[in-house]
Amino acid sequence: MIAIINYKSGNIKSVKDAFSRLGLNAKLTNNPEEILAADKVIFPGVGEASFAMEQLKATGLHTLIPTLTQPVLGICLGMQLLCAYSEEGQTDGLGIFDLNVTRFPKDRKVPHMGWNNFESFEGPLFKNVQLSNDVYFVHSFYVPIGEETIAQTQYIQNFSAALNKDNFYAVQFHPEKSGKVGQQILQNFLAL
Repeated sequence: MIAIINYKSGNIKSVKDAFSRLGLNAKLTNNPEEILAADKVIFPGVGEASFAMEQLKATGLHTLIPTLTQPVLGICLGMQLLCAYSEEGQTDGLGIFDLNVTRFPKDRKVPHMGWNNFESFEGPLFKNVQLSNDVYFVHSFYVPIGEETIAQTQYIQNFSAALNKDNFYAVQFHPEKSGKVGQQILQNFLAL
């Protein structure tokens, strides 16, 4: 089973639809038992970081998610919440990735919105993907480059487009809105 964590801060319908296009039925849930039993877990997110963390704490998911042992994929805000800290709302994250989320400079055009390609990537999440392939971004905060960075993109400066630590993967872009390239990345995640 594929579990999509439902915590009132996700782009859950478009993520569920992306799996439907792959011929798979993903389950929207905030039930800890269902999440623990899932083969793969998707942690989506759209919105403001401190509000999203409040929603996770209200359901106890903030303590559950870091204990998951199956492959987990954070998407957009989901990626940022897997980090240690976010400047957005000055909130602590879940601490999977030892990186802090930072705001793009205020004197530049934000959000970074639209199609962008990769500067570099590595690992199984990007099998059959080309550096020149575009994926869809919408974000005003970014994760700097760090040891856990597995893909980089450039907007104003280079930043982490994807992260990986153990069974936790995360992407700043929206694979569910990135056409065939996004579908390939989701299929790669499912094959882990």
